[in-house]
Amino acid sequence: MFIKILTKTYGGKKHYYASLVENTRINNKVVQTVKANLGPVTEDQIPYLKAAYSKKKPKLVYDDD
Repeated sequence: MFIKILTKTYGGKKHYYASLVENTRINNKVVQTVKANLGPVTEDQIPYLKAAYSKKKPKLVYDDD
């Protein structure tokens, strides 16, 4: 499972929507199935959502050096 971000543009402004998606193989083709719609997210929330569902957890704390 992974987080899929959809970007829509309305009136020149970008809006981001997140969905929890699972890949399954049906008749030798990969099909993406939406398991949950998480709703609108801000651009700042996207890396944290992706990190929460990633297999290798990245370090999201950055030093200001």
